[in-house]
Order: sequence, then C-alpha cells, then structure tokens
Amino acid sequence: MSARVLDFIGRVTAAMGLALDASVEETRDGLRVNLDGDDGEVLLRRKGEALQALQHLTNTGFRQDWPQERRIVVDCQDFRKARESELRQMALLLAERAKRTGLEQRIGPLNPYERRIVHLAVADDPLVTSESIGDAFIKTVIIASRRGQVRSG
Repeated sequence: MSARVLDFIGRVTAAMGLALDASVEETRDGLRVNLDGDDGEVLLRRKGEALQALQHLTNTGFRQDWPQERRIVVDCQDFRKARESELRQMALLLAERAKRTGLEQRIGPLNPYERRIVHLAVADDPLVTSESIGDAFIKTVIIASRRGQVRSG
C-alpha cells in the first residue's frame, strides 16, 4: 500500500510541475507521507490549501483500499506537524480556561483533520467536553467544562 500511495503522490506532484522527495512512515492511525524540497513552498501557500487538497485527493483515491478508521496524512516540510502541535497546545489551554472560568471556549474555523486533533487533545480530560458546530466542511470546536465540575482557580 505504501508504495502505491507514494507512486500516486509522486505522479500528482509531478503533474503539478513540482520536484519533491517523498517518504512514508506507518503511524498508529495510518500512513504519513512526508514531502520535502524547494518546490514544497507551492503546497504551503495560503495556509496549506494545496497540501490539504493533495491529502483529500489521496484519501479519496485510496478510500476503498483503506480501512475507514485509518487515514493517510500528507505533510510537507513539517507544516502539518507544527500545526498539529499548535492545535494541541491551544486545545489544552482552552480546556484549562473552560474549567477555570466555566465558560465555553471556541477554536476555529477548522477542517475535519484539525478538528480531530483538537477533540483527541482534550478527550482524556474527564472535566471537559468538546463538540464541533457548524453545517459546512469548516466548523468550530466548542470546549466546555462538564456541568457541576467547574473548578475555581
């Protein structure tokens, strides 16, 4: 599977006129494809919209061959890794603020991949909940203290 995914991404990026080196690693959630090279900047413009599109195409192309609970993440020059870390830190900060103040905290707008990172970041804290709201592809995540368990501080 890894070789097929690498071949697909290689053909797509070549068709875009990009010269990129690609490697793949197995993760607990699926595959992570790492792209590197000077042409990677093209994928990262406008907050990584082209990178997001490439990831969407890849997941759509391999959906039938891949279990639904597993994902293919396409990263370029560690753009997603940095964003994931930023989102986790923000989610934990907002969870602490929600517990301290008792007020809902919002983060977004986020795409489905980003929302998943936020939900997973706060999932282990029994004193908060998280919920996606909105009716489009891009939604906001609400992080709230569980009722009756607000701590002052």
